[in-house]
Amino acid sequence: MNYPLQAMIQLGVVPPVIFPTDSRYYGSKVQQYAAPNGQVIPYLARRIAPQPGSPNFATINQYTVKQGDRLDVIAAKYLGDPIMAWLICDANGAMRPSDLVATPGTVLSITTPQGIPGGMSA
Repeated sequence: MNYPLQAMIQLGVVPPVIFPTDSRYYGSKVQQYAAPNGQVIPYLARRIAPQPGSPNFATINQYTVKQGDRLDVIAAKYLGDPIMAWLICDANGAMRPSDLVATPGTVLSITTPQGIPGGMSA
């Protein structure tokens, strides 16, 4: 079965998904799976998170978690954009963002990939 949206994408009526540069999926490739029934299903290629620390990340600050902290608020304060919370997750090796702010006293590395200047420092 060919779904209307899928047909419009194939015809070029709907542009392909392009993620903004602050997205963790920026530059991700769209792959396709051909189901046994012939349906072609597009999906994003698996994203492999980089190893925390150098040389993948340059530390620009550290933050000690307080009760009630939210990762998006920390990202907005230190990186200038709440959407960049994913970068803090990657830099600290977190699989679940909530784990980073669950325990007051945890020290987070506030980083940016090397070669990219840091955001606003707080």
